Amino acid sequence: MGTMLYGAGLRRLECLRLRVKDLDCASNHIVVRDGKGQKDRGTMVPQPVKTPIQQPLQSVKHLLMRDLEAGHGAVSLPDALERTYPKANRDWGWQDVLPATRLSRDPRTGIVRLHHTHEQVLQRAVRGAVRQAGIAKPATCHTFRHAFATHLLEAEYDIRTVQELLGHKDVSTAMIYTHVLNRGWTRRQESS
Repeated sequence: MGTMLYGAGLRRLECLRLRVKDLDCASNHIVVRDGKGQKDRGTMVPQPVKTPIQQPLQSVKHLLMRDLEAGHGAVSLPDALERTYPKANRDWGWQDVLPATRLSRDPRTGIVRLHHTHEQVLQRAVRGAVRQAGIAKPATCHTFRHAFATHLLEAEYDIRTVQELLGHKDVSTAMIYTHVLNRGWTRRQESS
């Protein structure tokens, strides 16, 4: 999950709410649905995740089959899709990439089903990893997103691309990351 946050610039809930159909490792593309501002956007699949994600996805598929047999395999769908496509909630493509470890009651419908991993699980994992790594500075799930943007700029991606990948409405929001680079100072020092 941390690699997905860092390597794709995802927000915490964007990562946790990823569906199988939105992850395309073959073309290195992730579709982020209903992100901040209720907008969809595209971003990249992090290279280190491409192969390792395949095994957990097979586990998710196995879980789906087991849960369908037990009558619990349906996932919750966004908005009115559940009414429009009543059988879609059992389809492989709609399953969560990062499912919870146990079934829970859907607060909207009261139906017992599998949901995505709870955000506290991810937050605790990041806190534990930061502590275990001995990092003294504060770091959260959102820190990975900032690192993603900064590294794109260091790799000389243009600011508009960074804006699109992060899903920022305005380019001025993406411009915040340029202050970290200090490129002007570095060039002046090199020329002295």
